[in-house]
Amino acid sequence: NQGGFFMYPIMGVSIVGLTIIAERAYHLFIELSMNMTHFSRRIYSAVEAGDVNGAIQECHKYFSHPLAQVLNAALLKANRGDKEIERAIQGKYLQVAPVVQKRLGYLSMAANISTLMGLLGTIIGLIQCFQGVALADAAAKQEVLSKGISVAMFTTAAGLVVAIPCLIGFHVLTNRQNRILDVIQESATELLNLISASNRDLRAGPKRVSNNPFN
Repeated sequence: NQGGFFMYPIMGVSIVGLTIIAERAYHLFIELSMNMTHFSRRIYSAVEAGDVNGAIQECHKYFSHPLAQVLNAALLKANRGDKEIERAIQGKYLQVAPVVQKRLGYLSMAANISTLMGLLGTIIGLIQCFQGVALADAAAKQEVLSKGISVAMFTTAAGLVVAIPCLIGFHVLTNRQNRILDVIQESATELLNLISASNRDLRAGPKRVSNNPFN
């Protein structure tokens, strides 16, 4: 109440920001908590051993994870040319990346809005102070000054209290998101190289000894 009208939109921004932080943290750290490096190595080992079907089945076990979806897209095109495999990887990546990235941008916006709301409340409080000094009578000046200063200080503090956790959450979750997407890109590239090498060995002819996974 002492902070005035602008405390209410700041409170609304705080609810939105905390909800996004909780939902994104659960998704990125709990739902996508798979050991991606270990999973990718199992897929590579299966492909090198010639067991592409086994690699596909392994992907289906973890198909809710975007890494499994991208690698599975490459494995389904394993007997095709490199360009077609690459297009399958890129197409699936473009589908899963927005799911990993969604709503995080709103955290940065929430931090900016709460800060600006706090600043606006501060300006309104100072205006009230100046008006009190200029217009109010001597008996009312103290009350008007007290009210204006309360609005200025409380809205500034509230805006910062909301903005700081939103910014921290934004950077922590963005780092986690980028890590997931980087591993997906690296793993897909490595799998493409393995498949391409196996296909080249197959085309080289029967004199070359190779475990081809695409018979």
